[in-house]
Amino acid sequence: MRFAVFDETKDGETRVALVPDAVKMLLKKQHAVSVQSGAGRAASIPDAQFADAGAQIAADAAGLAAVADCLLRVRPVTTGEAAGFPEGNAVIGFLAPLRNPELVSVLAARRITAFSLDAIPRISRAQSMDTLSSMATIAGYKAVLLAADALPKFLPMLTTAAGTIRPSQALILGAGVAGLQAIATARRMGAVVEAFDVRAAVKEQIQSLGATFLEIPNQENLEDKGGYAKQVSPETLAKTAAAFARARQGGGFHHHHRASARQTGPAPDHQGNGRGHETRLGHRGPGGGERRQLRIDAGGKTVCEHGVTIIGPTNLPARMPLDASRMFARNLANFILEITNEKGFTMDWKNEIFAATCVTHGGEITRKAP
Repeated sequence: MRFAVFDETKDGETRVALVPDAVKMLLKKQHAVSVQSGAGRAASIPDAQFADAGAQIAADAAGLAAVADCLLRVRPVTTGEAAGFPEGNAVIGFLAPLRNPELVSVLAARRITAFSLDAIPRISRAQSMDTLSSMATIAGYKAVLLAADALPKFLPMLTTAAGTIRPSQALILGAGVAGLQAIATARRMGAVVEAFDVRAAVKEQIQSLGATFLEIPNQENLEDKGGYAKQVSPETLAKTAAAFARARQGGGFHHHHRASARQTGPAPDHQGNGRGHETRLGHRGPGGGERRQLRIDAGGKTVCEHGVTIIGPTNLPARMPLDASRMFARNLANFILEITNEKGFTMDWKNEIFAATCVTHGGEITRKAP
């Protein structure tokens, strides 16, 4: 098959779907790769590196789409772009089908075979293809750096000529991939870290990173079969809010992350603690859930009247494009090798990975909303 890597058109998107090492992975399996000129520029990957890896460089997107069997993108294609794709073509990327029903309809109408990387199942065999986890790792790391920059004090404890400076306190809400990376990064930078998750099973993971687990007694099972946190009851939500208020008395910064539209876990209000400056960093992926109770201006940052700085970026991986592209590309290449063979796509609907990610095929929508 011939795969085509497009330049990303979404404002602020700096990642590229494949990097030279991933190109080589596909070429070894007798696939061919074409790359739109300049696609890797924002990620510091010039055309020459793609060419050296064996990719063909195409001048424009239109010519690229005409010769490719499958189009590769990081962010969702637009409905206009999809309408212009050759009928019967294929596309792989973060399509967010539940949030883009119009796009799914256009892809089906054009008989496009579409795969959405944000639907990769959480099974051990798919870990090497898990783009969401890879991007969440970057988001958790970058979030702490942004919080440290915005916080008007040091993170670590320091002994100086002016005396001892106490370390900052960090409250990490949610111990998924992003949260665990945020905990590890904050600890490495010297902060005193407390973390919370409605799933009691992650307590040991939090403690293994040197953080204190903020425990809230409840009788609910708050983890679904896929490992995601479930919506909490009003009673548990009230207990959680009270625990957050107590944990915030020391100031510092607070981090929470939503990468999926289905995530609606507890979030803090934006009232200050009355004891000095706080920094909140509530970020989400480009297709993530709503930022409830956070007031964000166009620049991604708002200083509220209660002494709280809120930072609300929506695409942290794009702020670290080289490693983000490397991680995304390795996951993508592993995914492509899983769903293809020497004849093209395997069309193996018994393969859980194939069936979960294929959104449209043969003019039909193959993955319905739950």
